[in-house]
Amino acid sequence: MRKAAARVWLFDLDNTLHNASPHIFPHINRSMVEYIRDHLGVDEDEATRLRQDYWQRYGATLTGLMRHHGTDPQHFLWHTHQFPDLKHMLVLERGLKAMLRRLPGRKIVFSNAPLRYSEAVLELAGIRACFAAVYSVERIRFQPKPAVAGFRHLLRSERLPAHRCIMVEDSLANLRTAKRLGMKTVWVSGSTRQPAFVDLRLVSILDLRCHLQRL
Repeated sequence: MRKAAARVWLFDLDNTLHNASPHIFPHINRSMVEYIRDHLGVDEDEATRLRQDYWQRYGATLTGLMRHHGTDPQHFLWHTHQFPDLKHMLVLERGLKAMLRRLPGRKIVFSNAPLRYSEAVLELAGIRACFAAVYSVERIRFQPKPAVAGFRHLLRSERLPAHRCIMVEDSLANLRTAKRLGMKTVWVSGSTRQPAFVDLRLVSILDLRCHLQRL
């Protein structure tokens, strides 16, 4: 098998395969604040503080809610990922599907988002067929990135050695875990810096094929 074909790409979803910042993330953040306010019985300021604190400490608000409040993850994900018009909230780069189809190697989506939302985004973007599997937060047993347990669950399930994988992400915390496991790392970011654990930094995911030799 050729080296390029032996690669397995692990793609994050939000802010990697599409731009979630303009519409989707603000909607999710508001929904999470409302959920925390209503289900923990706190005011909006405290709900906002908890959402941000848990996201910063654990990489996912859900982790903090489960750990400190016993929140049912399925209930939380259902109520915080309702979208009135997801299609018109998506911001995609033209040429994404063509790039993915030409990219050598197996491709997997590895996201902290719930499955129903992840599948909907991929279908609306027209790229679901590009991926062999989707590992949502449910499939990694509610152990979201950057926790190493979710990574290891994916590797075991796919019978993959970490050194064959390339993680493509917008989150440095998640890439740090990937690198510690032995994966190659691609950071999708407009930043001008490049931490030592990042093998390749790209402003646009569309540039991925042009830089394969660097991986």
